[in-house]
Amino acid sequence: MSTRTPPAPEAASTTASAAAPTPTPTPPPATVRPRSAPPPGVRAVVAVVMAALAGTVLLDVPPPAATRAERPPVTTGVERAPVTTEAAPAPGPVPATAIRSAAGPGSVGSPAAPGSPGAPAAPGLPVAPATTPVHFAGKAFDTCEAPSLTVMRAWRGSPYGAVGIYFGGRGRGCPVQKELTPTWVASAHAMGWRLLPLFVGSQAPCVDSLAKRRFAIGSNPTSQGTKEGGDAVRAASALGIGTSSPLYLDIEAYRRGDTACAATTLAFVRAWNREVRRLGYLPGFYSSADTGVRDLEAQRRAGTKDLPGVMWFARWRGQPALLTESVLHPEAWTPHARIHQYAGNVTETYGGHTVAIDRNAMDAPVARVTAPARFAARVPVPLSFAGSRRP
Repeated sequence: MSTRTPPAPEAASTTASAAAPTPTPTPPPATVRPRSAPPPGVRAVVAVVMAALAGTVLLDVPPPAATRAERPPVTTGVERAPVTTEAAPAPGPVPATAIRSAAGPGSVGSPAAPGSPGAPAAPGLPVAPATTPVHFAGKAFDTCEAPSLTVMRAWRGSPYGAVGIYFGGRGRGCPVQKELTPTWVASAHAMGWRLLPLFVGSQAPCVDSLAKRRFAIGSNPTSQGTKEGGDAVRAASALGIGTSSPLYLDIEAYRRGDTACAATTLAFVRAWNREVRRLGYLPGFYSSADTGVRDLEAQRRAGTKDLPGVMWFARWRGQPALLTESVLHPEAWTPHARIHQYAGNVTETYGGHTVAIDRNAMDAPVARVTAPARFAARVPVPLSFAGSRRP
C-alpha cells in the first residue's frame, strides 16, 4: 500500500502537450627455390631466420575487433525499440539546451553514461560501459511491497504492463520485501512485466509525511547523496538489474516555499544522480508535481547540471496527462522520459487477487534485466493476455 502523502489535485491544465574477422597475418614472401640447393648448414640458418620473421609478423597483427554490444531485448507491442537520438530543439524562445533535463551525459534522449573515462569506481562497484536503455509505453502500477509471482501471473490479464518495485533505500515504507529476489526479478521479466526500480532514501528535511521525517537529509547532502547513489547501484545490481537501467529516486512531497530545505534536497539529488550516472545507470526522479518536480523544472530552466534523466511526477487527477502537466515545459523530459502517477491508494482485482496500487501512465525507460534465465521460476503466462493498452 502506498505510504505517500497524496499530491494535491490540479485544475485542468492549459499548457500544450519525444564484427569483422581477425585479419590474417601476411606471411613472408615464399622463398624462391634456388636453381642449386645450398649446403645443409646454410639451409638450417635460413630456416631459423624465416621462423623469426614469421613470429615478428604475428606479433604485429592487430587484436581482434571488439564484439558488438549486446542489444537490449525489445518486444512487440507497447515496448519501444531503443531510442538513441534526441528530439529536435523546441521552437520559440526556450533554448534548445534547456528542453532536456540539462543533465549532461545521460540526459533525456541519450544512453546513460558512466561518467568521466577512467574515473575510479567505488569499492565493489565497477564502472560498466553504458548500453542503450529499453523504453516502454503503456500503463504501470506500483505498490508498497512486491507481490508474489502468483499474483504477478494473475495480473497479466490486467491493463498494466510495467510494475514499480521498491528495491532499496532507508526510507522505504515496506523495507522487508520478502518476495523481491533475483528469482522474482528474472521471473517477472520472463512473464513479460517491465520493471521500474524505485529507491526511497533520505528525504527532504521539510518532508510533509511525519513518518518520513526521521529519514531527513543530514548536514552534508552532497556526501550523503553520493553514498546513497552507490547503495542504489549495489542493490539494483544484486537483483540482476543491469547497467543502463533507470533507478528512480523517490523524494516525497515537502513544504513548498522553504528555500533552504529545497536547496538541501537539490544538493542531495544532484549528488545521487552523478553517482548513479557515473556507475552506468540512468538516474530518474519521482516526486509530487507541486514540490520536487516543480523545483527541478525551475533548475532545468536555469541550466543547472546533474539533473535526472527521467521525470516521474505525481498528480492525482484521476486521468493520465503525460504530456500536459502544467509545471513542466511541454518538451521537457521528452522524448520517452516521463511517467505520470495519476491516481493513488486504489485497489484493483485481477485473476482473483486484489492489490492496493498507484496508477501510472508512462513512456520511459525500464530496467534491463541481466539475471540468468535459470533464476526464473517456471510460472506459466495465460495465453489470453493482451498487451497493455496505451494511456
